[in-house]
Amino acid sequence: MELDNATLKRLKGIGHELTAVVMIGNKGITPAITEEIDRALSDHELIKVKLPAGSKEERDTVTTELAKNAKAQVIHTIGRMALLLRKNPNANPKLSNLSRHAQ
Repeated sequence: MELDNATLKRLKGIGHELTAVVMIGNKGITPAITEEIDRALSDHELIKVKLPAGSKEERDTVTTELAKNAKAQVIHTIGRMALLLRKNPNANPKLSNLSRHAQ
């Protein structure tokens, strides 16, 4: 799904206010991490993930793998943070970051 620049800018703005809900440690992407990201995306739609230390290429690889496993879209990466989006048509408006920050 291709997003226009205005939408990307709005999503990055929402992401700036979020705290990381999932932090990936030295063990990398485990089944528990994948399950937690899937749950968080179902609830919140837009989440911030803290990536493990390493080179930019290693972090990009981890981010791509996370997005692929979760069927999500990478909105933005900066440093050790990645912003992932997966829209949920049945999202709870009290939990969804997209609904709570709608303008």
